[in-house]
This record gives sequence, structure tokens and C-alpha cells, in this order.
Amino acid sequence: MKKTFLSLLVLASMSAFISCKNETATVTTDANEITVASAEAVTYKIDMENSVVDWKGSKPGTTHTGTIKFSDGEAMVTDGKLEGGKFVFDMNSITVTDLKAGDGKEDLETHLKGTGEKAKEDHFFNVGKYPKGSFEVKTVTEENGKMMITGNLTLKEISKSITIPATITSDDNSMTIVSEPFVINRTEWNVNYASKSVFDDLKDKFVEDNIELTVNLKVLK
Repeated sequence: MKKTFLSLLVLASMSAFISCKNETATVTTDANEITVASAEAVTYKIDMENSVVDWKGSKPGTTHTGTIKFSDGEAMVTDGKLEGGKFVFDMNSITVTDLKAGDGKEDLETHLKGTGEKAKEDHFFNVGKYPKGSFEVKTVTEENGKMMITGNLTLKEISKSITIPATITSDDNSMTIVSEPFVINRTEWNVNYASKSVFDDLKDKFVEDNIELTVNLKVLK
């Protein structure tokens, strides 16, 4: 592949889903049971046109960026506050944004997805077998003026609990949730391609384990 790092999500890589190697990955724990929203909660549906996940991944000397779209989602809102929700990623929508068509863009996208004539389904996200990922909200708390959203991130049918710092704004008819950039270790979701923590003797042919993600969500009443 030309000018690619062949790196989740990835959610970077995913080939590229992966982030700056000096950053510390978000602490994960086993998936938590999701809290049931109160009877007063109102369901807001995801605004598909204004919701996206941005990713950044790297290998030595190369960084790639891209996006993942959502396929479904809803938030449970009580008195203008986020109380719960589940948001589903369309893993077939993985896109590379730093490369142009004909410059390795298509090769990297199909590599991350595990599709195409030379598909290597086990390398990254194997979207044929795992077409969706998700994030399901468990709790929302405030710490030092920031909203901390804890929930289960599921990729390749593996669920881990993570906590994401975010800014949440709302009006009478909508809510916007924008996370700060956060980092996950892709190998915790069995995205192991070219990981030097999994494979020996890769020398400089490895892809960083860490992926930087930023979530932008808008939901409508």
C-alpha cells in the first residue's frame, strides 16, 4: 500500500485507528450492567447527519486520521440531563480522511475493514463478521466541572467499561455531546494486527496499540 501504515477502531489504526504512542490509554474494566433510566426520562433519537466518531492512529513515522459513522442511537434525557442511552457504530463506514483517492486511501480503508479481493479479515475489524460496534451509557457524573460518561464500549463483540470526559449542552429539543479526545488500547478488543505487545520481532514494522477517538453526538427530541 502506498503511504499507508496499514494499521480500530483503528475504533486506527485500526490500521490507522491508533493514536499517539506517548499517550496513556483510557483505563478499562469489565463491562458493567447498564442502569435502567427513570420513568421520567424522554427518548431522544440520534441526528445521523451531525454525529460522527473521529479517529487517529499511527505507526513509526506515519499518522492517519478518519471517521466512523453511526447507524442508530438514542439517549435518555431527564430535565435536560443525559441519563442513559446506546449508540451503534457502522463499522462498514470506516473512512480515511488524510489520504486522497488513488494515494492509498482505498487500500487502507479495505485493510481496516477486512474487505476487498485481498481481504485479511483477522487483521483489524472484520466488518463482514462484526458489522457493528456500540457504546452504551451507564452513568453520567460531574468531576471538576467536566461531565464524565461511563459506559460499555463494544467492538468485535468484546465489551469493556470506559469513562469518557465530555461537554454536554442541551435546549428544549436537542442535546449535543462532544467528548474530549481519549485513547483506547485496541488489543483489549482483540484488534491485534502488527501489535508489538502481541507479536515478537516486528522491529519497526509495528502499529501503535493506542487509538485516539473523539465522539461528536447530536440527539433530537
